[in-house]
Amino acid sequence: MGFTKKNMIREWIVLALCLGLGAHVALGFLLHGSLDWPTESYGFYGIVFGVVIYMVVQVSRSVWWVWKGKPKL
Repeated sequence: MGFTKKNMIREWIVLALCLGLGAHVALGFLLHGSLDWPTESYGFYGIVFGVVIYMVVQVSRSVWWVWKGKPKL
């Protein structure tokens, strides 16, 4: 099974959505949290949160494929 152009585009879209969601999580911490994180490092935190969210999404997708018995696409 090789990667097709459609699969690669789908993965880039999932990654972009996860990075955007990670940025929103970091912004939520900045606006609503009482944490003493330096404001200059919220871009880094946004990327870290986005990558963590992406890993959670990928693990969830893998569990879904195993549970449903479908091959990975």
